[in-house]
Amino acid sequence: MSRDGRYAPSPTGVLHLGNLRTALLAWLFARSAGARFVLRIDDLDQGRSRAHFVDEQLADMAALGLDWDGEVVFQSDRFPAYDAAIAELERAGAVYECFCTRAEIREAASAPHGPLPEGAYPGTCRGLSAAERARRRAAGRPPALRVDAGAARVAFTDRLLGRSEGVVDDFVVRRGDGTPAYNLAVVVDDADQGVAEVVRGADLLDSTPRQLWLARTLGLEPEPTHAHVPLVLGPDGARLAKRHGAVTLRDVPADEAFAWMTRSLGLAGDTPADLLAGFDPERLPRAPTVFGENR
Repeated sequence: MSRDGRYAPSPTGVLHLGNLRTALLAWLFARSAGARFVLRIDDLDQGRSRAHFVDEQLADMAALGLDWDGEVVFQSDRFPAYDAAIAELERAGAVYECFCTRAEIREAASAPHGPLPEGAYPGTCRGLSAAERARRRAAGRPPALRVDAGAARVAFTDRLLGRSEGVVDDFVVRRGDGTPAYNLAVVVDDADQGVAEVVRGADLLDSTPRQLWLARTLGLEPEPTHAHVPLVLGPDGARLAKRHGAVTLRDVPADEAFAWMTRSLGLAGDTPADLLAGFDPERLPRAPTVFGENR
């Protein structure tokens, strides 16, 4: 079975060492299986995305010795593919318009609503009539588009964390400004790029049931397996960020950064290629790493 992998950073800032450690792991998972490793730039957020961050992110990955197959894909070039997927969902009757404001969503999500996870959107606009939708549009409230998931339960087995299960809420696939939402874009992109294994940070574990449900609803293949790798935390226990100090390749030489990554993962070698022969995902740590330890 192919285990083609990917890394998909957002160009809204410089990659810190936790981001780069995840990139290294995604590369190792794919290359150790003899699979392709592709790179995608998740630049849907045009307001925050910057071209110079793309250049810096690619340079940082290259400085660590990471390579990739084919051209770099940009989400901002792929709106026709996202529009086609949304049209398919509309034809299947799997989406509905949502006119709720952010304040209304927060208020609705704070109330108990059955099997859905805490804070989930409870489907307020799902039952609106055509006349009610028309009145809201006439009032100038552009609708977002949400899936009608029916509180489906989706289970999967993560290669590192084992069996996991979640209830799928009616999440957004197109925002009110017409921009495709992340969960839709990433599912369409992974299928189009032939990604068979998604390796990413453990903080994204909860989004996996949504994405698997959407891929199945759209009939996309291959359905990827997942490996959610442990995060790197700052000394305060929060996810590593620039506020924690010298945490990018602007501050730490690439060879020192690579040495810290390998020590934190229980690996040994001076280059990514050195790590391949003995790489075994089963031996990776499952717990988060605090940056500064093992330095």
